[in-house]
Amino acid sequence: MIDFKEKTIAEIVSSDISAASIFKKHQIDFCCGGNKTIATACEEANIDVSLIINDLANSKKNSAIPQLNFNKWNKDFLIDYIVNVHHTYIRQNIDIVNEFGQKVASVHGEHAPETIKISALFSQLTEDLKAHLEKEEKIVFPAIKAKLADSNYLFDSEVIHLLEDEHDNAGTIVKEIQKLSNNFTPPEWACSTYKAFYFKLDEFINDLFQHIHLENNILFSKFRNN
Repeated sequence: MIDFKEKTIAEIVSSDISAASIFKKHQIDFCCGGNKTIATACEEANIDVSLIINDLANSKKNSAIPQLNFNKWNKDFLIDYIVNVHHTYIRQNIDIVNEFGQKVASVHGEHAPETIKISALFSQLTEDLKAHLEKEEKIVFPAIKAKLADSNYLFDSEVIHLLEDEHDNAGTIVKEIQKLSNNFTPPEWACSTYKAFYFKLDEFINDLFQHIHLENNILFSKFRNN
């Protein structure tokens, strides 16, 4: 049996992306908090570490579908994947989620005031992400590709730290949204739009977590100290 306990969360998710769903299930941060061991993360969250280890072991045992090992991908290809998959997803979905959020806040905000705050937080998150994506695509990713092509290329690692700080800020907003939405659980009386809003929020944040994980724990790790 694999000794998961002292492995970092980033190591586990980097070798098997399906493990991300297990950490999400237990509300353990696998992107910005990926440098922690499972034991440390569970202690901080007051979670029995054996629950997560058992889930990870069972996931390995029952998985019949080959998992993508992003850690072994060519970094140029990984950058293109992040842009074409995750950046595209964000741009295609932010207006949809914002529209749902504004409608729910408008209709239900009086008796569910948390929806007003959630809608405002998501709007803030997406405005931050728009600028973040532009910075990555126009400045940072081209610089990383230049460094990969020419080891003598002068690459300022401070830009990596800046992006990671922005990821941390996004993570702070996401955690507040999760708390306010009771982990995306709509009330029993919720209408279809209310349910759709929480469903899309959950989907959006799942994608964002994997997106940040790929950058922080796989792509940026090669350039952080250069």
